[in-house]
Amino acid sequence: MATQSLTTRLRNQRSEMMVAELETIALRLFEQRGFDAVTVEDIVSEAQISVRTFYRYLPTKEDVLQVQIARRRDGLRAALSTRPLDEAPMHSLRLALTEQIASEDPDLLRRWVAIIVATPNVVRAVLGGIQQNTQRVMAEFFGSRLGLPADALVPTMLAAAAQGVIQAAQTQWYFKGGDLAQTIFESFDILEGQIGSVAKTGSSENEPV
Repeated sequence: MATQSLTTRLRNQRSEMMVAELETIALRLFEQRGFDAVTVEDIVSEAQISVRTFYRYLPTKEDVLQVQIARRRDGLRAALSTRPLDEAPMHSLRLALTEQIASEDPDLLRRWVAIIVATPNVVRAVLGGIQQNTQRVMAEFFGSRLGLPADALVPTMLAAAAQGVIQAAQTQWYFKGGDLAQTIFESFDILEGQIGSVAKTGSSENEPV
């Protein structure tokens, strides 16, 4: 059993390394040539792998842009799981987000943002990926702390508000520079001050039981 577990871990690590390498190569090509001009064949040529190997890790070229979203989702979920149960949920999210974003490669993130900004036809898929991944993790966290379903009004709105702050802070960072983790940490002053009380008390009067 231990051997199988080790084998699985090693396989997962190899898979993560391959996806990360493909992401790095693809983002560089997208930035240089434009997203629409780059093909899977271009990416695999740079990576020195076969097209078949590419599709083993990524279903489409567009899925390269989902790797960053999945990485943040997984890192945020792990960071949230370590927060004390008696900590205010919005403050927990603030610290967990700061921890996760501080661990991300700022150059890779900047390249990812630049490609999305320059490619309007991928925006919908990217926003959908964020909503189905990062925002859902936040809603699940708020729901678990408030004793509500993740899709109830309060967790859903708190997660949406938090994602709005993240997006605004990330946009400001992209155009003005600075420390993204610190920018997001400071930006959460608004949420903690204005709606933090909701995240402490749980359901509102209008929330179904």
